[in-house]
Amino acid sequence: MAGNKKKNAPAAEAREAAPAAENKRETGGRSVILSAKDLCKTYGRGEAAVHALDKVSLDIYEGELLAILGSSGSGKSTLLNMLGGMDQPDSGSITIGGRELSSLRDRELTRYRREDVGFVFQSFNLIAELTARENVAMTADISQDKGIVRDMLELVGLGAKLDSYPTQMSGGEQQRVSIARALAKNPRLLLCDEPTGALDYETGKQILIALEKLVRERGKTVVIVTHTQEIGRMADRSIRMRSGRIIDQTENPEPVSAELMEW
Repeated sequence: MAGNKKKNAPAAEAREAAPAAENKRETGGRSVILSAKDLCKTYGRGEAAVHALDKVSLDIYEGELLAILGSSGSGKSTLLNMLGGMDQPDSGSITIGGRELSSLRDRELTRYRREDVGFVFQSFNLIAELTARENVAMTADISQDKGIVRDMLELVGLGAKLDSYPTQMSGGEQQRVSIARALAKNPRLLLCDEPTGALDYETGKQILIALEKLVRERGKTVVIVTHTQEIGRMADRSIRMRSGRIIDQTENPEPVSAELMEW
């Protein structure tokens, strides 16, 4: 039996490696890092049922800035939660790195959320008793790269705020700490749910400039969910949702700089 296991091991490894290669297929010269197909999600039953997602399919490309636009109740945040492994569809599939998320065990799904995906929410979710450096270091422990803390805070323009507490920072600065924290584990995908929703116009623009910089200068893949339609102009691609469905998808060959946008 032991001999058979050794003999079959390479074949098993090949089977596991095959999907990963398939998921990195190129479409129009771009590598697909995540693919969602026919996602459906319903909350409640009977007359009270809410169809949050109705056969939603999309690909996310490596190094792109994708904007998912829609009003409240359109399904955009539900979709983001699915992509981040925080919720499961009733049907359909999400594949990233050769792994189909619904097939993962709880421990594997937790590892996916911890290592592959970075989250930025409307609320900053910083620990008040910790400095900016310490808040980011919590995530850096996952990446095993302790030097990344200063690098990420400097990347978002907070090199001088390393030892400041959240109460000593503006809302925009706190949101940039949350972005640095999400980036410290070097995720394959950065998911941002209304990242400017709790900020004033000028501060919100600074957050968008920081996210834009991550894509254009660092090659990160960033998805922004927002009800602000204008943000779609800075994205490489924008998707509009309504009533749980994608109703429009627009390629943007010449994105507008975040610095020049007004809304």
